[in-house]
This record gives sequence, structure tokens and C-alpha cells, in this order.
Amino acid sequence: MTIDAILLVGGEGTRLRPLTLTTPKPMLPVAGVPLVAHQLARARDAGIDHVVLATSYKAELFEAAFGDGSAMGLELEYVTEVEPLGTGGGIRNVLDRLRAAPEDPVAVFNGDVLSAHDLSEQIRVHVAGGAAVTLHLSEVSDPRAYGCVPTDPTGRVTDFLEKTPDPVTNRINAGCYVFRRAVIDSIPAGRPVSVERETFPALLAEGALLLGFLDAGYWLDLGTPEAFVQGSRDMVRGVIGSSALTGEPGDSLVLDGASVAPDAAVVGGSCVGVGARVGPGAVVDGSVLFAGAFVDAGATVRDSAVGRDAVVGTDALVEGAVLGDGAHLGSGNELLRGARLWPSAVIADRSLRFSPGP
Repeated sequence: MTIDAILLVGGEGTRLRPLTLTTPKPMLPVAGVPLVAHQLARARDAGIDHVVLATSYKAELFEAAFGDGSAMGLELEYVTEVEPLGTGGGIRNVLDRLRAAPEDPVAVFNGDVLSAHDLSEQIRVHVAGGAAVTLHLSEVSDPRAYGCVPTDPTGRVTDFLEKTPDPVTNRINAGCYVFRRAVIDSIPAGRPVSVERETFPALLAEGALLLGFLDAGYWLDLGTPEAFVQGSRDMVRGVIGSSALTGEPGDSLVLDGASVAPDAAVVGGSCVGVGARVGPGAVVDGSVLFAGAFVDAGATVRDSAVGRDAVVGTDALVEGAVLGDGAHLGSGNELLRGARLWPSAVIADRSLRFSPGP
């Protein structure tokens, strides 16, 4: 049986700007590989062989990167939303590309989540339970920013509370679903639909069986620069695995064509992208250097992301910050605590000490 999957990759990633001004969020490099590649590898490893990518923002970049999917052992198709349709609308919009029979499972996952949960087991539980939808649930310390999903002792979902200030449970919607294909047929076509606010509550009201699949494996929403850097760092260090990873887990990952001076330090799960350079005496700690980035002599980059072809000048300090593609931070400057330098911006030598924090 062919198992279909839908990968929702249409979001603009506004919280990740300036990194997403030039690159869609799911195409940002996590441990040197686009996040989408890790998700596609997980789908393949779970026995899925056909994936439809629901695209919108900078849609052309996905097919240019992955083509027909044969290099990954998958069959890929692409459907582009002309107008934003939300999660449910995006799922319904690719219906004509699905091959599943009405009672067959279709996996659906979001393009901004890094997860190690057992997708094949989620599919098995869904089929065995005869559910309309089975939701991956994860437990978090502060569930207020997420959809909370209480369940009964059998795992049946009893309610769906989207971003409530007073959560009744710390179990949240982790953004990976298995639908009975007939349920996708029932989602209204041609208009925005939220599965969280419309589809799931309606199914519960009808008495349909929604199951929660609780998995304690690694899970992280990569929606902010801090989380994106953390996710890449965790994968480099082996906290979460991926069959799409291009090297062995360790304290750092230096990709092909990159260069690191003998007395420089690249540590803390840092990834040095293709063609990037780290100069003499420089320190790169727990950070992501995109392709072609340059950290000059004596500079320190810590817990940060440095975009494609961006430059961190001599003796500069970047800590908890982001440089967009092609940005140039001059020598001796400090970019701290949540600061973001837009693409192609140029900061003169020793002219900046910027931190938007307290």
C-alpha cells in the first residue's frame, strides 16, 4: 500500500526574519541540511513513499532543491497556494494529488517542526484504532502558546483548546497528524480553513474518534531564531538524530569547502556551512554559519546565526543575534541579545554596540 504524506511548507516565517527574507523557513539549514530534508527523511524512514509539498512562499525553491525526490528514495509532488489557505485549506488543496483510498491513512506534518517522534507507530496506532484523525502530542513546560489537547485514559481526544491562557493540560498539538483520507475530502475547498480552530472541533462535535499519540521524543518548534539555532545545535551534537545528516554527530560540523583556521575554536554544536570561513583566533560557539559566511580573526560568534555570505569583522562579538544574508558587521562591533542585522546591511568598524534587551 502506498502511504501518502502532505508536508505543509507555505508559511513566510515572519518570526525568523531576516533569515526568511531570502529563504523559506523550511529551507533553512539545520545541521547543514534544509529542515525539509530532515522531514522527508523521517517520512521515508517511516515507510512513506509519496509526499506532496504544499507550498506558497518562495515556492520555486523547493522543487529546485528536491526535484522529483528520487535522490531521497521518494516520489515528490508540489502544489502552490495562490492565496493563503491555513492548515486545513492547505491540506484540502492537495487532495487531487493523493492516491490513498478513502479509508487509508494520510500523514500530515508542519514544515517548521523538528521532531524525533515515532511516525510509523503513530500511523499504526491510527489504523489499529480506526480513528478519523490521530494527533501527535508532546508535553511542554509552558503550553500557553500552543493548542492544548486533553485526552481520556484510552487516548481519545476530549477537547481541542487553541492557545488558551489557562491550559487544562501540558499536552500540546505537536503538528503531525494522521488523517483518514475521507476526512480530508470533507474539508471545505477554496477558502481558508484552520484544522485547529475549525476541523478538529467540528469532528469532536460530531462524535468522530480523534486519538492522541503521546510521544516523549525530541520535539522543537523552530519558529524563532533562538529555536532555529538550538535545533541545529542539537542535531549536530546528536541530541536528535536524522538519516539526512551529512556527518557524524559531535561538537561541531564543518561542511565541504569550509575552512577553519588552526587556532580557531568551533565548538558547542556549531555548524560551518559550505564555503564558510573562520579566521585565526576566532570562536564560533553553538552557532550556525550559513554557506559562504566569514568570521574574521579574533571575532566571537555565540548562540547566533550568520546568514549566507555575511561577514563578522575582526574582533567583533555576536551573541544571541542574527545576521541576514550578505550583511557586514564591521570590526570591533558588538551585536547582542536578540539583535538582528538585515540582509546586505553594512555596519562601519567600531560604530555599534546594540542590544534590544534590558
